[in-house]
Amino acid sequence: MPSLFEAAEADNRRQAEPLAARMRPRSLSEFAGQQQFLGEGKLLRRLLKADRLGSVIFYGPPGTGKTTLARLLAIESKCHFVQLNAVTSGVKELREVLEQARDRLAAEGRKTLLFVDEIHRFNRSQQDVLLPDVEDGGVVLVGATTQNPFFSINSALVSRSRVFQFEALSNEDIIALLKRALTDVERGLGKHRVEVAPGAFEFLAEVSDGDARRALSALEIGVLSSDEQPVRFTRGLAEESVQRKTVEYDATGDSHYDAASALIKSIRGSDPDAAIYWLARMLEGGEDVRFLARRIVISASEDIGNADPQALPIAVAAMQATEFVGLPECQLPLAQAVTYLACAPKSNAATVAIGEARRDIKEGRLLPVPVHLRDQHYAGAKRMGHGEGYEYAHDAEGGVAAQDYLGVDREYYRPVRRGFEVELAQRLETIRARLREGKRRE
Repeated sequence: MPSLFEAAEADNRRQAEPLAARMRPRSLSEFAGQQQFLGEGKLLRRLLKADRLGSVIFYGPPGTGKTTLARLLAIESKCHFVQLNAVTSGVKELREVLEQARDRLAAEGRKTLLFVDEIHRFNRSQQDVLLPDVEDGGVVLVGATTQNPFFSINSALVSRSRVFQFEALSNEDIIALLKRALTDVERGLGKHRVEVAPGAFEFLAEVSDGDARRALSALEIGVLSSDEQPVRFTRGLAEESVQRKTVEYDATGDSHYDAASALIKSIRGSDPDAAIYWLARMLEGGEDVRFLARRIVISASEDIGNADPQALPIAVAAMQATEFVGLPECQLPLAQAVTYLACAPKSNAATVAIGEARRDIKEGRLLPVPVHLRDQHYAGAKRMGHGEGYEYAHDAEGGVAAQDYLGVDREYYRPVRRGFEVELAQRLETIRARLREGKRRE
């Protein structure tokens, strides 16, 4: 039984902890969010129920409960909990922890849950040290990372672990945590009299961007720094208490690819508001503007094509302007191009056409150039019959000769019924009818 001194020391340590640390859930029932794998009947819950928890990797943004859940898993699985940080721990320390875990298992029959925070910071040799113990099940590894593990972690380690992707907490989850912190006397701010103004918690939840730590820290700062009694926690007080979140964006990692994907899909989906947001997100994160310009030019042809022939010149002009004026002014032509492309009629007909044609070639459908289309501007070409029977299109009625240009019946380009391609489709129908006459004549 702890002495009075030990109890007082423990209480002092607890009071020194920030609110977010004091309010950490003590059981899975208190854990907020991540129901996609932790809800009743979901995989992680089933692994615990079957007592078959193996090594896992927790991947997701900060403040979503990765460390907390690792501690709860140790409690639920009756494992000894050891925590390391990949930034400050080397191979020597890692080997010592693994050796102690093997000794513990042999002497006590108790497994060790090893939680490695920022596991992507371990180099390949450090990650390889973990493999034997992970493979034989003597250590339950829980690695936490904000980086996509399929990019940042040794593939051998990923293949031996289950990957659980954490999502940012919903506004409802954040608000529930804030309310719990205000009513909890033992761990929270329940000893303080606080009146929460309408909209204050909603604002905190919104600006916290799914990070429970930020929301709880802002609540604690607002309450403890106020001279009012009772404390009136208003939106204004919330604004003064919350720190602006820095843009989390890795211009070389999966944030880069995810944001680029969202930008292009927003353009393709004709949503200029979403497209301009993702453009701004990438600019604020320090994305290479040349990369952005290239992606916009590609989108102009890939997703708009001939439905709006002005899309490509506008995108190319934005690319040239980006090179000419640089940051920060190049955000303007980029924004102009992105919003134009998002609002333009869409067609992937040219994209589909080149894809189908190249696939035919890769699959061995190699067609000879028809004799009448072959080059005749060199000595001996005429003797081989090259160019014989070729009809000069400009001399034909309507500028289209009844002539076969391919040698087989194949249609790759199929204009959509949107934008300028409506007119192209009508024109193409007449053209193809004329060309078919040439095929029949052949």
